[in-house]
Amino acid sequence: MRYFSLILAFLIPMAFYSQESLTTDELYVKARNTAFEEKDYSKAIELAKEALEKAPDYTEISIFLGRLYTWSDDIHSARLVFEGLEKKGIEDEDFFLAYGYLEFWNNNNEKGLSIADKGLEYHPKSEDLLLLKAKIYSTNEPAKAEEAILHVLELNPKNAEARAMYNRIKELNAKNALSVVYNLTHFDKQFDDDWHIVGISYKRVTRFGSVILRGNYANKFGEDGKQIELEAYPRISKTFYLYIGAGYSGDVGIFPKYRTGVSLFANLPKSFEGELGYRQLYFSSNIWMYTASIGKYYKNYWFNLRTYLTPNHKNISHSYTGTVRYYTKGANDYIGIQIGSGISPEQSTNNLLANENFKLKTFKAGCEYTFSVQKLNIFTVSFLYSNQEYRINQTGNQFDFSVGYTRNF
Repeated sequence: MRYFSLILAFLIPMAFYSQESLTTDELYVKARNTAFEEKDYSKAIELAKEALEKAPDYTEISIFLGRLYTWSDDIHSARLVFEGLEKKGIEDEDFFLAYGYLEFWNNNNEKGLSIADKGLEYHPKSEDLLLLKAKIYSTNEPAKAEEAILHVLELNPKNAEARAMYNRIKELNAKNALSVVYNLTHFDKQFDDDWHIVGISYKRVTRFGSVILRGNYANKFGEDGKQIELEAYPRISKTFYLYIGAGYSGDVGIFPKYRTGVSLFANLPKSFEGELGYRQLYFSSNIWMYTASIGKYYKNYWFNLRTYLTPNHKNISHSYTGTVRYYTKGANDYIGIQIGSGISPEQSTNNLLANENFKLKTFKAGCEYTFSVQKLNIFTVSFLYSNQEYRINQTGNQFDFSVGYTRNF
């Protein structure tokens, strides 16, 4: 027992000496590891403060301490740290980012914008400060947010976060949009007559999200049909928004009598997007489909994978579609390709959904070109090829050609 006491008496001072002998940089590294790996912000704060006792003018550690207080929801202490750095006339880009995001996250947008603007005086080509400015403006001034994002894309067209954000806020600038689209469908075997579908829609953007009213006319099987649809995209938060859709037609077979759909979308970190939802079609009975998708912005590209799962009393049928877009300029200027299998309820040109054969095999591939003229005029041209098993062991080819025009105002 006496030997054990002697060992402790020797080791404890050594431990304290070892801690005290750490250099400022070593304490800083230890504080970062404690924060990021152990998620122990309280301990990281103590380590950062200890480092600053040795080197009070170590700006990088002071900024990190302010961030630690921010992440710990100790807003008062975080502000004290950043205000102290501000009085010293610190010009580091990371200081303006840390201080600006503190105010933005705590709904002090005016102060956050002032900090971002001051930082841009010292760092006019800072993509991160411009993105912060865009995020602040996006809450109530989408036109200015778009201007900041476009500046980022001019500096770096491959900035995925800016690309994703631009696509989310683009519609907030134009409060109204009128669209017309025409689709021609040709079959080599299944039907003798071509199909023609014309859709006209009006979109209104409100502070709660966008609402779309659409009317469709179709000529299928030598008969005419009409359909009316209403869709909305209400925003829930900065992260989540909804899709809600419904449609009605008295010309069953040309269109479903009823259709409904709901999806929850999430703007995820690292420029990812996610969706979960359902679609329902009623011809003579209900068809229920459940959908999920994941999207990712990477430089000038957008990748998306979507599936539809349709259960019945025997099994679950699957549909998959992969889409890639390459953006040449803004959100409305891109070239896209898609490839997949199975049938999508989003396409009114599908001809197998009205009967029990809709689970038969389908392969599809297509391309699309969308471009804008003076930002307010948007043109779209697309082509889709489908090889469908319309009867068991009998396949036919389907060719869809579409042209569309949208006028924002």
